[in-house]
Amino acid sequence: MKDHREAVLRRVDDTRDEIVDFAAELVRIPTVNPPGELYRECAQAIGNKLGPCGFEVQYLTAEDRPEHTPEYPRMNVLGLQRGRSDHPLVHLNGHTDVVPAGQGWTVDPFGGLVRDGRLYGRGSTDMKAGIAAAVYAAAALGRAGVQLEGSVEVSGTVDEESGGFAGMAWLAETKRIARGRTDYVIIPEPLNVDRICIGHRGVYWFKVSAQGKAAHGSMPFLGVSAIEQIGAVLESVRNELAPALAERTTEMPVVPPRARRASININAIRGGQAGQDIQSPCVADRCEAIFDRRLLVEEDIEQARREIIELLDKLSRNNPNWHYELTDLMTVHPVRTPDDSPLIASLTRSIDQVLGRKPELIASPGTYDHKHVKGIAGVEHCVAYGPGILELAHQADEYCLIEDLIHSTKVLALTILELTGTR
Repeated sequence: MKDHREAVLRRVDDTRDEIVDFAAELVRIPTVNPPGELYRECAQAIGNKLGPCGFEVQYLTAEDRPEHTPEYPRMNVLGLQRGRSDHPLVHLNGHTDVVPAGQGWTVDPFGGLVRDGRLYGRGSTDMKAGIAAAVYAAAALGRAGVQLEGSVEVSGTVDEESGGFAGMAWLAETKRIARGRTDYVIIPEPLNVDRICIGHRGVYWFKVSAQGKAAHGSMPFLGVSAIEQIGAVLESVRNELAPALAERTTEMPVVPPRARRASININAIRGGQAGQDIQSPCVADRCEAIFDRRLLVEEDIEQARREIIELLDKLSRNNPNWHYELTDLMTVHPVRTPDDSPLIASLTRSIDQVLGRKPELIASPGTYDHKHVKGIAGVEHCVAYGPGILELAHQADEYCLIEDLIHSTKVLALTILELTGTR
């Protein structure tokens, strides 16, 4: 095994320039979501790397998902390298979509610029460097002449930034990733190269709509303002619910430390006269607010929903002219990898060998596709580990350190080697 490890590490060093070039190639494919541009081209770029390395490549389009359209096809790619046995099967998954570039860039956001030891561009850290690390980690085993006992898969999936329902969720629903088939899943999200992410908080995303009564703006006493109704909701959330949530803490190692408390955020507010974009002098008869409630692993989504219903019921009792409607938009249960998972232990040993230090175990404040691996596929042994600095994700002048990219490729390669076994 020692000889295999040394050979694999040499192969990664030998392909250093290839790894960087491939990550830059992916950055130059602007897979912006929304709307989901160039997913096919990105999937094919990944497949074109996996095929020559001995992977059986499939292009899997989620045609039954509402997100899929002829103009913006939801194409995923999956490569399988079979060992002597189907198990253990290690699956490495990265999402191909990126958020819009936005403003404030000093370099071309889709130029794939490599300068001063950094790869710049939208998606460089979140998470096309991670995809490159996964592809070349798996490829290094074959290039080193290692014959695996188990098997390894690499996938590139769509729409993670908008929930992953046509990507990882769809792969899980169609049993491409499933308990009994898939033993371990590693998602190379950018959570820093010396940390292993063992789970994430949950989400209850909901909309509160208020229906008022229109009246002339000069005689507001004849109407009922829906905006004032939502204002009362905001006040109750700010003065009652938010302070109560801030008292709840988790034992999970969520980063940053302030995210170890339950929280609620107001994502959006829209209001005015129904059917009018340009407001007329009327009392607003409609208003809605969207909220983002983040749950700790110790909390329950139904409990969180009951708290909102109780808050709205209390406001309605105090003013019978006010009426609210609660709409669930998205629910995600918190997830946590078992402490005794062989995957955590193997990654810990690999990081120690490559970086010379033990990794920190953390949990993510937000969600990623771990939710689908656990919730739909039922695979317990899933973590996030990959190159990139978490705080740079979605920022202008986003970049990934080249050294982090190479180090994480080595860590992933050693972990695959250990988990799948060799002869």
